[in-house]
Amino acid sequence: MQIRKLIDKPHQFCLLIALSVVLASLVSFSDAETHYHEFVIQEQPVKRLCRTHKIITVNGQFPGPILEVRDGDSLIIKTTNIAQYNVTLHWHGVRQIANPWADGPEYITQCPIQPGGTYTYRFTIQNQVGTLWWHAHSQWLRATVYGALIIYPKFGLPYPFATPNQEIPVILGEWWDRDPMAVLRQAQFTGAAPNVSDAYTINGQPGDFYRCSSQETTVFSVESGETVLLRIINAALNQELFFAVANHKLTVVGVDAAYTKPFPTSVIMIGPGQTTDVLFTADQSPSRYYMAASAYDTAQNAAFDNTTTTAVLEYGSETCSARRQSSQVLLPQLPAFNDTATATAFTAGLRSPSKVGVPNNIDENLFFAVGLGLINCLLPSPSCQGPNNTRFAASMNNVSFVFPTTLSVMQAYYQGVQGIFTADFPPVPPVRFDYTGNVNRALWQPVNGTKVYKLKYGSTVQIVLQDTSIVTTEDHPMHLHGYQFSVVGMGFGNFNAARDTPKFNLVDPPVRNTIGTPPGGWVAIRFVADNPGVWLMHCHIDAHLVWGLAMCFLVENGQGAQQTVIPPPQDLPQC
Repeated sequence: MQIRKLIDKPHQFCLLIALSVVLASLVSFSDAETHYHEFVIQEQPVKRLCRTHKIITVNGQFPGPILEVRDGDSLIIKTTNIAQYNVTLHWHGVRQIANPWADGPEYITQCPIQPGGTYTYRFTIQNQVGTLWWHAHSQWLRATVYGALIIYPKFGLPYPFATPNQEIPVILGEWWDRDPMAVLRQAQFTGAAPNVSDAYTINGQPGDFYRCSSQETTVFSVESGETVLLRIINAALNQELFFAVANHKLTVVGVDAAYTKPFPTSVIMIGPGQTTDVLFTADQSPSRYYMAASAYDTAQNAAFDNTTTTAVLEYGSETCSARRQSSQVLLPQLPAFNDTATATAFTAGLRSPSKVGVPNNIDENLFFAVGLGLINCLLPSPSCQGPNNTRFAASMNNVSFVFPTTLSVMQAYYQGVQGIFTADFPPVPPVRFDYTGNVNRALWQPVNGTKVYKLKYGSTVQIVLQDTSIVTTEDHPMHLHGYQFSVVGMGFGNFNAARDTPKFNLVDPPVRNTIGTPPGGWVAIRFVADNPGVWLMHCHIDAHLVWGLAMCFLVENGQGAQQTVIPPPQDLPQC
Protein backbone atom coordinates (compact mmCIF):
# COMPACT_ATOMS: atom_id res chain seq x y z
CA MET A 1 0.00 0.00 0.00
CA GLN A 2 1.40 3.38 -0.99
CA ILE A 3 1.01 6.26 1.47
CA ARG A 4 1.19 9.76 0.08
CA LYS A 5 1.76 13.04 1.93
CA LEU A 6 -1.48 14.96 1.54
CA ILE A 7 -1.00 18.27 3.38
CA ASP A 8 2.13 19.88 4.72
CA LYS A 9 0.76 22.59 6.97
CA PRO A 10 0.44 21.36 10.59
CA HIS A 11 -2.93 22.99 11.41
CA GLN A 12 -4.50 21.68 8.22
CA PHE A 13 -3.12 18.24 8.92
CA CYS A 14 -4.60 18.23 12.44
CA LEU A 15 -7.96 19.38 11.08
CA LEU A 16 -7.90 16.59 8.52
CA ILE A 17 -7.11 14.02 11.21
CA ALA A 18 -9.96 15.28 13.39
CA LEU A 19 -12.41 15.11 10.50
CA SER A 20 -11.17 11.63 9.64
CA VAL A 21 -11.74 10.41 13.18
CA VAL A 22 -15.29 11.77 13.21
CA LEU A 23 -16.07 10.26 9.81
CA ALA A 24 -14.52 6.94 10.79
CA SER A 25 -16.61 6.75 13.94
CA LEU A 26 -19.78 7.52 11.99
CA VAL A 27 -18.92 4.94 9.35
CA SER A 28 -18.03 2.26 11.91
CA PHE A 29 -21.30 2.89 13.72
CA SER A 30 -23.37 2.75 10.56
CA ASP A 31 -21.52 -0.35 9.32
CA ALA A 32 -22.33 -2.41 12.43
CA GLU A 33 -24.13 -5.52 11.30
CA THR A 34 -26.50 -8.04 12.83
CA HIS A 35 -25.56 -11.64 12.10
CA TYR A 36 -28.30 -14.28 12.09
CA HIS A 37 -27.47 -17.95 12.61
CA GLU A 38 -29.39 -21.13 13.24
CA PHE A 39 -27.65 -23.69 15.44
CA VAL A 40 -29.15 -27.16 15.61
CA ILE A 41 -27.79 -29.31 18.44
CA GLN A 42 -27.87 -32.82 17.04
CA GLU A 43 -26.26 -36.22 17.11
CA GLN A 44 -23.87 -37.01 14.27
CA PRO A 45 -21.80 -40.13 13.49
CA VAL A 46 -18.08 -39.28 13.33
CA LYS A 47 -15.20 -41.67 12.68
CA ARG A 48 -11.96 -41.21 14.59
CA LEU A 49 -9.28 -43.70 15.70
CA CYS A 50 -10.75 -46.47 13.49
CA ARG A 51 -14.18 -46.32 15.13
CA THR A 52 -17.42 -44.46 14.48
CA HIS A 53 -19.10 -42.74 17.41
CA LYS A 54 -22.29 -40.72 17.57
CA ILE A 55 -21.30 -37.34 19.01
CA ILE A 56 -23.24 -34.18 19.80
CA THR A 57 -22.58 -31.42 17.26
CA VAL A 58 -23.89 -28.11 16.00
CA ASN A 59 -25.38 -28.42 12.50
CA GLY A 60 -23.65 -31.77 12.13
CA GLN A 61 -20.21 -30.10 12.14
CA PHE A 62 -17.20 -31.01 14.25
CA PRO A 63 -15.78 -28.58 15.20
CA GLY A 64 -18.82 -26.37 14.90
CA PRO A 65 -19.41 -23.31 12.68
CA ILE A 66 -16.90 -20.45 12.75
CA LEU A 67 -18.57 -17.14 13.61
CA GLU A 68 -16.94 -14.06 12.07
CA VAL A 69 -18.00 -10.57 13.19
CA ARG A 70 -16.63 -7.08 13.74
CA ASP A 71 -16.41 -5.10 16.93
CA GLY A 72 -19.82 -3.48 17.38
CA ASP A 73 -21.77 -6.19 15.53
CA SER A 74 -24.69 -8.07 17.05
CA LEU A 75 -25.47 -11.77 16.87
CA ILE A 76 -28.83 -13.49 16.92
CA ILE A 77 -28.38 -17.25 17.17
CA LYS A 78 -31.50 -19.41 17.20
CA THR A 79 -30.53 -22.63 18.97
CA THR A 80 -32.69 -25.73 18.60
CA ASN A 81 -31.91 -28.85 20.61
CA ILE A 82 -32.81 -32.14 18.92
CA ALA A 83 -30.20 -34.14 20.85
CA GLN A 84 -30.96 -36.35 23.85
CA TYR A 85 -29.27 -34.12 26.44
CA ASN A 86 -30.08 -30.77 27.99
CA VAL A 87 -27.74 -28.12 26.57
CA THR A 88 -26.69 -24.48 26.82
CA LEU A 89 -24.16 -22.47 24.81
CA HIS A 90 -21.59 -20.07 26.23
CA TRP A 91 -19.90 -17.33 24.18
CA HIS A 92 -16.58 -17.57 25.94
CA GLY A 93 -15.01 -14.18 26.67
CA VAL A 94 -17.87 -12.02 25.36
CA ARG A 95 -18.57 -9.37 27.99
CA GLN A 96 -22.38 -9.56 27.65
CA ILE A 97 -22.83 -6.09 29.18
CA ALA A 98 -25.95 -6.07 31.41
CA ASN A 99 -27.09 -9.18 29.52
CA PRO A 100 -26.33 -12.29 31.59
CA TRP A 101 -29.27 -14.02 29.90
CA ALA A 102 -27.06 -14.62 26.85
CA ASP A 103 -24.04 -15.90 28.77
CA GLY A 104 -25.09 -19.54 28.83
CA PRO A 105 -23.78 -21.58 31.81
CA GLU A 106 -26.57 -23.93 32.80
CA TYR A 107 -28.37 -23.20 36.07
CA ILE A 108 -26.26 -20.05 36.53
CA THR A 109 -27.82 -17.61 34.03
CA GLN A 110 -30.42 -19.86 32.43
CA CYS A 111 -32.09 -23.22 32.68
CA PRO A 112 -30.87 -25.54 29.92
CA ILE A 113 -32.51 -25.98 26.54
CA GLN A 114 -34.28 -29.29 26.91
CA PRO A 115 -34.55 -31.84 24.06
CA GLY A 116 -37.03 -30.43 21.55
CA GLY A 117 -36.62 -26.89 22.92
CA THR A 118 -35.39 -23.66 21.31
CA TYR A 119 -33.70 -20.56 22.67
CA THR A 120 -32.36 -17.55 20.77
CA TYR A 121 -29.16 -15.98 22.07
CA ARG A 122 -28.99 -12.24 21.37
CA PHE A 123 -25.90 -10.19 22.18
CA THR A 124 -23.61 -7.41 20.92
CA ILE A 125 -19.82 -7.31 20.75
CA GLN A 126 -18.64 -4.18 22.57
CA ASN A 127 -15.03 -2.98 22.44
CA GLN A 128 -13.49 -6.39 21.89
CA VAL A 129 -11.21 -7.50 19.04
CA GLY A 130 -9.43 -10.79 18.47
CA THR A 131 -10.11 -14.48 18.95
CA LEU A 132 -12.78 -15.90 21.23
CA TRP A 133 -14.83 -19.06 20.95
CA TRP A 134 -18.14 -20.64 21.85
CA HIS A 135 -18.93 -23.97 23.49
CA ALA A 136 -21.55 -26.00 25.30
CA HIS A 137 -21.73 -25.23 29.02
CA SER A 138 -23.60 -28.31 30.18
CA GLN A 139 -21.99 -31.41 31.69
CA TRP A 140 -19.30 -32.68 29.28
CA LEU A 141 -20.99 -31.73 26.00
CA ARG A 142 -18.15 -29.22 25.50
CA ALA A 143 -16.01 -32.20 24.42
CA THR A 144 -17.52 -31.96 20.93
CA VAL A 145 -19.73 -28.85 20.90
CA TYR A 146 -17.43 -25.88 20.22
CA GLY A 147 -16.28 -23.47 17.53
CA ALA A 148 -14.33 -20.26 16.88
CA LEU A 149 -15.67 -16.73 17.35
CA ILE A 150 -13.47 -14.29 15.44
CA ILE A 151 -13.88 -10.55 16.05
CA TYR A 152 -12.31 -8.24 13.48
CA PRO A 153 -11.67 -4.53 14.12
CA LYS A 154 -14.27 -2.02 13.02
CA PHE A 155 -14.06 -0.93 9.40
CA GLY A 156 -11.14 1.43 8.89
CA LEU A 157 -9.25 0.30 11.98
CA PRO A 158 -6.14 -1.77 11.16
CA TYR A 159 -4.43 -4.39 13.28
CA PRO A 160 -1.61 -2.93 15.42
CA PHE A 161 0.77 -5.37 13.72
CA ALA A 162 1.72 -6.39 10.19
CA THR A 163 -1.40 -7.21 8.21
CA PRO A 164 -1.34 -10.98 7.61
CA ASN A 165 -1.74 -12.46 4.15
CA GLN A 166 -4.00 -15.11 5.61
CA GLU A 167 -5.57 -16.05 8.92
CA ILE A 168 -6.00 -19.64 10.13
CA PRO A 169 -8.14 -20.76 13.09
CA VAL A 170 -6.38 -23.59 14.95
CA ILE A 171 -8.73 -25.27 17.44
CA LEU A 172 -7.07 -27.72 19.82
CA GLY A 173 -9.39 -30.37 21.21
CA GLU A 174 -9.55 -33.62 23.12
CA TRP A 175 -11.07 -36.91 21.91
CA TRP A 176 -12.37 -39.93 23.80
CA ASP A 177 -12.78 -43.27 22.04
CA ARG A 178 -16.17 -43.56 23.73
CA ASP A 179 -19.07 -41.27 24.62
CA PRO A 180 -17.66 -38.42 26.79
CA MET A 181 -20.95 -38.27 28.68
CA ALA A 182 -20.51 -41.94 29.59
CA VAL A 183 -17.00 -41.16 30.84
CA LEU A 184 -18.46 -38.42 33.04
CA ARG A 185 -21.29 -40.62 34.33
CA GLN A 186 -18.82 -43.32 35.31
CA ALA A 187 -16.62 -40.83 37.19
CA GLN A 188 -19.62 -39.30 38.95
CA PHE A 189 -20.75 -42.77 40.08
CA THR A 190 -17.36 -44.02 41.26
CA GLY A 191 -16.09 -40.77 42.76
CA ALA A 192 -12.74 -41.43 41.07
CA ALA A 193 -10.94 -39.34 38.48
CA PRO A 194 -12.42 -39.68 34.98
CA ASN A 195 -10.65 -41.68 32.29
CA VAL A 196 -8.21 -39.54 30.33
CA SER A 197 -8.73 -38.82 26.64
CA ASP A 198 -7.37 -41.07 23.89
CA ALA A 199 -6.20 -38.30 21.56
CA TYR A 200 -5.79 -34.59 21.08
CA THR A 201 -7.03 -32.95 17.90
CA ILE A 202 -6.32 -29.98 15.66
CA ASN A 203 -9.48 -28.75 13.97
CA GLY A 204 -11.16 -32.03 14.84
CA GLN A 205 -8.45 -34.37 13.49
CA PRO A 206 -5.92 -36.28 15.65
CA GLY A 207 -3.12 -36.28 13.09
CA ASP A 208 -0.43 -38.63 11.83
CA PHE A 209 0.62 -40.24 15.13
CA TYR A 210 -2.72 -41.92 15.88
CA ARG A 211 -4.21 -45.05 14.38
CA CYS A 212 -6.43 -44.69 11.30
CA SER A 213 -5.88 -40.90 11.28
CA SER A 214 -3.12 -39.94 8.84
CA GLN A 215 -5.40 -39.79 5.80
CA GLU A 216 -7.50 -37.09 7.47
CA THR A 217 -4.75 -35.02 9.10
CA THR A 218 -5.50 -31.30 8.91
CA VAL A 219 -3.36 -29.55 6.26
CA PHE A 220 -2.80 -25.79 6.07
CA SER A 221 -1.32 -24.35 2.87
CA VAL A 222 0.86 -21.23 2.77
CA GLU A 223 2.97 -19.51 0.13
CA SER A 224 6.62 -18.61 0.61
CA GLY A 225 7.04 -15.14 2.09
CA GLU A 226 3.49 -14.90 3.45
CA THR A 227 2.73 -13.52 6.89
CA VAL A 228 0.23 -15.84 8.60
CA LEU A 229 -1.94 -15.19 11.66
CA LEU A 230 -2.81 -18.31 13.64
CA ARG A 231 -5.85 -17.93 15.89
CA ILE A 232 -5.20 -20.70 18.42
CA ILE A 233 -7.98 -21.89 20.73
CA ASN A 234 -7.63 -24.52 23.45
CA ALA A 235 -11.01 -26.27 23.45
CA ALA A 236 -9.63 -29.34 25.25
CA LEU A 237 -11.85 -30.45 28.08
CA ASN A 238 -9.21 -31.10 30.73
CA GLN A 239 -5.70 -30.35 29.51
CA GLU A 240 -3.26 -27.45 29.21
CA LEU A 241 -1.20 -27.83 26.05
CA PHE A 242 2.13 -26.84 24.54
CA PHE A 243 1.97 -25.84 20.85
CA ALA A 244 4.67 -25.15 18.26
CA VAL A 245 5.34 -25.06 14.51
CA ALA A 246 8.49 -26.82 13.31
CA ASN A 247 11.28 -24.44 12.19
CA HIS A 248 9.04 -21.34 12.48
CA LYS A 249 9.35 -18.60 15.06
CA LEU A 250 6.05 -17.37 16.46
CA THR A 251 5.21 -13.85 17.58
CA VAL A 252 2.35 -13.53 20.04
CA VAL A 253 0.17 -10.51 19.24
CA GLY A 254 -3.00 -11.22 21.22
CA VAL A 255 -4.56 -13.34 23.95
CA ASP A 256 -8.24 -13.73 24.91
CA ALA A 257 -9.37 -11.00 22.46
CA ALA A 258 -6.88 -8.43 23.75
CA TYR A 259 -3.77 -7.23 21.94
CA THR A 260 -0.31 -7.81 23.43
CA LYS A 261 3.14 -6.38 22.89
CA PRO A 262 4.71 -8.51 20.13
CA PHE A 263 6.36 -11.38 21.97
CA PRO A 264 8.67 -13.79 20.08
CA THR A 265 8.65 -17.43 21.13
CA SER A 266 9.23 -20.91 19.76
CA VAL A 267 6.42 -22.48 21.81
CA ILE A 268 3.23 -21.38 23.52
CA MET A 269 1.43 -22.81 26.53
CA ILE A 270 -2.33 -22.49 26.31
CA GLY A 271 -4.83 -23.58 28.95
CA PRO A 272 -8.38 -24.80 28.37
CA GLY A 273 -10.53 -21.77 27.57
CA GLN A 274 -7.63 -19.55 26.50
CA THR A 275 -6.94 -18.18 23.02
CA THR A 276 -3.63 -16.98 21.61
CA ASP A 277 -3.02 -15.10 18.35
CA VAL A 278 0.43 -15.59 16.81
CA LEU A 279 2.11 -14.36 13.62
CA PHE A 280 4.75 -16.22 11.67
CA THR A 281 6.46 -15.71 8.35
CA ALA A 282 6.60 -18.55 5.83
CA ASP A 283 10.35 -18.08 5.41
CA GLN A 284 11.56 -21.68 5.35
CA SER A 285 12.45 -23.80 2.37
CA PRO A 286 9.33 -25.03 0.56
CA SER A 287 8.48 -28.27 2.32
CA ARG A 288 6.06 -29.69 4.87
CA TYR A 289 6.25 -28.90 8.58
CA TYR A 290 4.27 -30.19 11.53
CA MET A 291 2.23 -28.04 13.84
CA ALA A 292 2.02 -30.06 17.05
CA ALA A 293 0.47 -29.95 20.52
CA SER A 294 1.06 -32.11 23.57
CA ALA A 295 0.24 -32.02 27.25
CA TYR A 296 1.48 -29.63 29.89
CA ASP A 297 0.48 -31.53 33.03
CA THR A 298 1.16 -30.34 36.56
CA ALA A 299 -0.86 -32.71 38.76
CA GLN A 300 1.49 -35.05 40.58
CA ASN A 301 1.03 -38.81 40.14
CA ALA A 302 -2.10 -38.32 38.06
CA ALA A 303 -2.83 -40.01 34.75
CA PHE A 304 -2.96 -37.82 31.65
CA ASP A 305 -3.10 -38.22 27.88
CA ASN A 306 0.59 -38.30 26.91
CA THR A 307 0.09 -38.20 23.12
CA THR A 308 0.83 -35.63 20.43
CA THR A 309 -1.57 -34.20 17.87
CA THR A 310 -0.31 -32.82 14.59
CA ALA A 311 -1.39 -30.85 11.56
CA VAL A 312 0.71 -30.18 8.47
CA LEU A 313 1.90 -26.77 7.32
CA GLU A 314 2.46 -27.18 3.60
CA TYR A 315 4.15 -24.65 1.32
CA GLY A 316 2.05 -24.27 -1.81
CA SER A 317 5.18 -23.55 -3.84
CA GLU A 318 6.49 -27.05 -3.17
CA THR A 319 6.43 -29.04 -6.40
CA CYS A 320 4.37 -32.20 -6.68
CA SER A 321 7.49 -34.30 -7.23
CA ALA A 322 9.18 -32.78 -4.19
CA ARG A 323 6.03 -33.43 -2.14
CA ARG A 324 6.08 -37.09 -3.14
CA GLN A 325 9.75 -37.36 -2.23
CA SER A 326 9.44 -35.61 1.13
CA SER A 327 7.80 -38.38 3.13
CA GLN A 328 9.45 -36.98 6.25
CA VAL A 329 7.67 -34.05 7.89
CA LEU A 330 9.72 -32.03 10.36
CA LEU A 331 8.36 -32.21 13.92
CA PRO A 332 8.85 -29.34 16.40
CA GLN A 333 10.56 -30.07 19.69
CA LEU A 334 7.88 -29.62 22.33
CA PRO A 335 8.71 -29.20 26.03
CA ALA A 336 8.43 -32.09 28.46
CA PHE A 337 4.96 -32.51 29.93
CA ASN A 338 6.15 -31.17 33.32
CA ASP A 339 8.20 -28.23 32.04
CA THR A 340 6.74 -25.59 34.34
CA ALA A 341 9.72 -23.28 33.73
CA THR A 342 8.84 -22.95 30.03
CA ALA A 343 5.13 -22.54 30.76
CA THR A 344 5.81 -19.87 33.38
CA ALA A 345 8.26 -17.96 31.19
CA PHE A 346 5.70 -17.85 28.39
CA THR A 347 2.89 -16.57 30.60
CA ALA A 348 5.15 -14.05 32.34
CA GLY A 349 6.29 -12.65 28.97
CA LEU A 350 2.84 -11.38 28.02
CA ARG A 351 2.24 -7.62 28.28
CA SER A 352 -0.40 -5.21 27.04
CA PRO A 353 0.79 -2.99 24.17
CA SER A 354 0.31 0.22 26.17
CA LYS A 355 -0.68 1.47 29.61
CA VAL A 356 -3.75 -0.23 31.08
CA GLY A 357 -6.25 1.44 33.40
CA VAL A 358 -5.57 -0.87 36.32
CA PRO A 359 -7.51 -0.01 39.51
CA ASN A 360 -5.19 1.30 42.22
CA ASN A 361 -7.59 1.90 45.10
CA ILE A 362 -9.16 -1.49 45.84
CA ASP A 363 -12.64 -1.76 47.35
CA GLU A 364 -12.80 -5.56 47.49
CA ASN A 365 -9.57 -7.36 48.37
CA LEU A 366 -10.36 -11.06 47.97
CA PHE A 367 -8.23 -14.14 48.56
CA PHE A 368 -9.46 -17.42 47.07
CA ALA A 369 -7.75 -20.72 47.88
CA VAL A 370 -8.46 -23.00 44.91
CA GLY A 371 -7.75 -26.68 44.57
CA LEU A 372 -8.84 -30.25 45.00
CA GLY A 373 -10.20 -32.13 48.00
CA LEU A 374 -11.56 -35.48 49.09
CA ILE A 375 -14.92 -36.39 50.59
CA ASN A 376 -14.60 -39.13 53.19
CA CYS A 377 -16.94 -42.11 52.98
CA LEU A 378 -18.16 -43.82 56.12
CA LEU A 379 -18.09 -47.30 54.58
CA PRO A 380 -16.42 -48.84 51.53
CA SER A 381 -18.67 -48.44 48.53
CA PRO A 382 -18.58 -48.70 44.71
CA SER A 383 -19.24 -44.95 44.83
CA CYS A 384 -16.10 -44.25 46.87
CA GLN A 385 -13.27 -45.26 44.56
CA GLY A 386 -11.13 -42.22 45.20
CA PRO A 387 -7.95 -42.53 47.30
CA ASN A 388 -8.45 -44.41 50.59
CA ASN A 389 -12.24 -44.80 50.38
CA THR A 390 -13.04 -41.23 49.33
CA ARG A 391 -14.67 -39.30 46.52
CA PHE A 392 -12.83 -36.56 44.64
CA ALA A 393 -14.01 -32.98 45.16
CA ALA A 394 -12.75 -29.46 44.44
CA SER A 395 -13.43 -26.12 46.06
CA MET A 396 -12.79 -22.41 46.38
CA ASN A 397 -12.27 -21.21 49.96
CA ASN A 398 -13.38 -24.66 51.10
CA VAL A 399 -16.78 -24.33 49.40
CA SER A 400 -17.51 -26.97 46.78
CA PHE A 401 -20.03 -25.35 44.43
CA VAL A 402 -23.33 -27.14 43.87
CA PHE A 403 -25.25 -26.23 40.72
CA PRO A 404 -28.98 -25.68 41.29
CA THR A 405 -31.46 -27.94 39.47
CA THR A 406 -34.79 -26.14 39.75
CA LEU A 407 -33.93 -22.55 38.75
CA SER A 408 -30.86 -20.64 37.64
CA VAL A 409 -29.04 -18.39 40.12
CA MET A 410 -29.68 -15.35 37.90
CA GLN A 411 -33.40 -16.07 37.61
CA ALA A 412 -33.66 -16.60 41.35
CA TYR A 413 -31.94 -13.27 42.00
CA TYR A 414 -33.99 -11.39 39.40
CA GLN A 415 -37.31 -12.87 40.59
CA GLY A 416 -36.51 -12.73 44.29
CA VAL A 417 -36.86 -16.50 44.72
CA GLN A 418 -35.42 -17.76 48.00
CA GLY A 419 -33.67 -21.06 48.63
CA ILE A 420 -31.67 -21.33 45.40
CA PHE A 421 -28.43 -19.71 46.61
CA THR A 422 -26.96 -17.85 49.56
CA ALA A 423 -24.89 -14.65 49.39
CA ASP A 424 -22.25 -15.70 51.89
CA PHE A 425 -19.31 -16.92 49.84
CA PRO A 426 -16.28 -16.24 52.08
CA PRO A 427 -13.89 -13.49 50.91
CA VAL A 428 -10.96 -15.40 52.45
CA PRO A 429 -10.50 -19.06 53.45
CA PRO A 430 -12.42 -19.85 56.66
CA VAL A 431 -9.18 -21.28 58.07
CA ARG A 432 -5.78 -19.92 57.09
CA PHE A 433 -3.11 -22.58 56.60
CA ASP A 434 0.14 -23.29 54.76
CA TYR A 435 -1.58 -23.53 51.37
CA THR A 436 1.32 -25.08 49.46
CA GLY A 437 2.88 -27.01 52.33
CA ASN A 438 1.88 -30.11 54.25
CA VAL A 439 -1.83 -29.49 54.81
CA ASN A 440 -3.58 -31.09 57.78
CA ARG A 441 -5.93 -33.84 56.54
CA ALA A 442 -8.75 -32.26 58.55
CA LEU A 443 -8.77 -29.45 55.94
CA TRP A 444 -9.04 -31.74 52.90
CA GLN A 445 -12.83 -32.13 52.95
CA PRO A 446 -14.82 -29.12 51.65
CA VAL A 447 -18.39 -28.17 52.43
CA ASN A 448 -21.05 -28.13 49.71
CA GLY A 449 -22.98 -24.98 48.89
CA THR A 450 -24.43 -22.72 46.21
CA LYS A 451 -22.83 -19.52 47.40
CA VAL A 452 -22.31 -16.17 45.66
CA TYR A 453 -20.28 -13.10 46.57
CA LYS A 454 -21.99 -9.72 46.16
CA LEU A 455 -20.21 -6.78 44.55
CA LYS A 456 -21.50 -3.23 44.33
CA TYR A 457 -21.63 -1.82 40.83
CA GLY A 458 -18.43 0.07 40.03
CA SER A 459 -16.42 -1.41 42.89
CA THR A 460 -12.76 -2.15 42.23
CA VAL A 461 -11.78 -5.75 42.84
CA GLN A 462 -8.55 -7.61 43.44
CA ILE A 463 -8.53 -11.41 43.66
CA VAL A 464 -5.52 -13.46 44.62
CA LEU A 465 -6.07 -17.02 43.42
CA GLN A 466 -3.93 -19.32 45.56
CA ASP A 467 -3.30 -22.91 44.52
CA THR A 468 -3.17 -25.48 47.33
CA SER A 469 -1.29 -28.74 47.79
CA ILE A 470 -4.40 -30.61 48.93
CA VAL A 471 -4.25 -33.90 46.95
CA THR A 472 -1.80 -32.21 44.55
CA THR A 473 -0.65 -28.79 43.46
CA GLU A 474 -1.85 -28.01 39.95
CA ASP A 475 -2.26 -25.30 37.33
CA HIS A 476 -5.95 -24.36 37.43
CA PRO A 477 -7.05 -22.23 34.43
CA MET A 478 -9.60 -19.93 36.08
CA HIS A 479 -12.23 -18.28 33.87
CA LEU A 480 -14.37 -15.31 34.92
CA HIS A 481 -17.57 -14.89 32.93
CA GLY A 482 -18.73 -11.42 31.91
CA TYR A 483 -15.37 -9.74 32.45
CA GLN A 484 -11.86 -9.18 31.23
CA PHE A 485 -9.27 -8.60 33.95
CA SER A 486 -5.69 -7.44 34.33
CA VAL A 487 -3.19 -10.07 35.47
CA VAL A 488 -1.06 -7.94 37.77
CA GLY A 489 1.16 -10.54 39.40
CA MET A 490 1.99 -14.20 39.92
CA GLY A 491 4.47 -16.30 41.81
CA PHE A 492 5.21 -19.59 43.53
CA GLY A 493 4.60 -20.56 47.13
CA ASN A 494 2.14 -18.77 49.39
CA PHE A 495 1.14 -15.22 48.49
CA ASN A 496 2.59 -12.64 50.85
CA ALA A 497 0.95 -9.24 50.48
CA ALA A 498 3.82 -7.27 52.03
CA ARG A 499 6.41 -8.96 49.83
CA ASP A 500 4.50 -9.53 46.58
CA THR A 501 2.17 -6.54 46.13
CA PRO A 502 5.02 -4.03 45.52
CA LYS A 503 6.11 -6.20 42.57
CA PHE A 504 2.73 -6.01 40.81
CA ASN A 505 2.68 -4.76 37.22
CA LEU A 506 0.18 -1.91 37.32
CA VAL A 507 1.35 -0.37 34.04
CA ASP A 508 0.97 -2.84 31.16
CA PRO A 509 -0.30 -6.17 32.54
CA PRO A 510 -1.94 -8.56 30.06
CA VAL A 511 -5.73 -8.47 29.85
CA ARG A 512 -7.38 -11.89 29.90
CA ASN A 513 -10.58 -13.78 30.69
CA THR A 514 -8.87 -17.05 31.72
CA ILE A 515 -5.64 -17.37 33.71
CA GLY A 516 -3.87 -20.33 35.29
CA THR A 517 -2.71 -20.53 38.86
CA PRO A 518 0.97 -21.53 38.81
CA PRO A 519 1.21 -25.04 40.35
CA GLY A 520 1.95 -24.49 43.99
CA GLY A 521 1.66 -20.74 43.49
CA TRP A 522 -0.67 -17.79 43.09
CA VAL A 523 -1.92 -15.27 40.54
CA ALA A 524 -3.44 -11.83 41.20
CA ILE A 525 -6.04 -10.16 39.00
CA ARG A 526 -7.85 -6.80 39.11
CA PHE A 527 -11.02 -5.49 37.45
CA VAL A 528 -13.85 -3.01 37.90
CA ALA A 529 -17.26 -4.55 38.64
CA ASP A 530 -19.02 -2.60 35.87
CA ASN A 531 -21.20 -5.41 34.47
CA PRO A 532 -24.32 -6.16 36.53
CA GLY A 533 -25.62 -9.69 36.80
CA VAL A 534 -24.58 -13.13 38.02
CA TRP A 535 -21.22 -14.26 36.66
CA LEU A 536 -19.65 -17.67 37.15
CA MET A 537 -15.97 -18.00 38.03
CA HIS A 538 -14.60 -21.52 37.65
CA CYS A 539 -11.74 -23.78 36.70
CA HIS A 540 -11.89 -24.54 32.97
CA ILE A 541 -10.71 -28.09 33.55
CA ASP A 542 -14.19 -29.59 33.33
CA ALA A 543 -13.36 -32.52 35.60
CA HIS A 544 -12.68 -29.93 38.32
CA LEU A 545 -15.81 -27.93 37.49
CA VAL A 546 -18.12 -30.90 38.09
CA TRP A 547 -16.23 -31.54 41.35
CA GLY A 548 -17.18 -28.04 42.51
CA LEU A 549 -14.26 -25.72 41.66
CA ALA A 550 -16.50 -22.70 41.04
CA MET A 551 -18.29 -19.75 42.62
CA CYS A 552 -20.45 -16.85 41.43
CA PHE A 553 -20.19 -13.10 41.66
CA LEU A 554 -23.47 -11.23 41.97
CA VAL A 555 -22.81 -7.70 40.71
CA GLU A 556 -25.63 -5.41 41.80
CA ASN A 557 -27.28 -2.87 39.49
CA GLY A 558 -25.87 0.62 39.39
CA GLN A 559 -27.73 3.84 38.52
CA GLY A 560 -29.89 4.16 35.42
CA ALA A 561 -30.74 1.87 32.56
CA GLN A 562 -27.15 1.53 31.30
CA GLN A 563 -26.08 0.02 34.62
CA THR A 564 -29.07 -2.26 35.08
CA VAL A 565 -29.58 -5.85 33.95
CA ILE A 566 -31.97 -5.97 30.99
CA PRO A 567 -35.21 -7.96 31.42
CA PRO A 568 -35.03 -11.65 30.54
CA PRO A 569 -36.13 -12.62 27.02
CA GLN A 570 -39.55 -14.19 26.66
CA ASP A 571 -38.12 -17.44 25.29
CA LEU A 572 -35.71 -18.01 28.20
CA PRO A 573 -35.88 -21.77 28.83
CA GLN A 574 -37.84 -23.02 31.81
CA CYS A 575 -36.50 -25.68 34.15
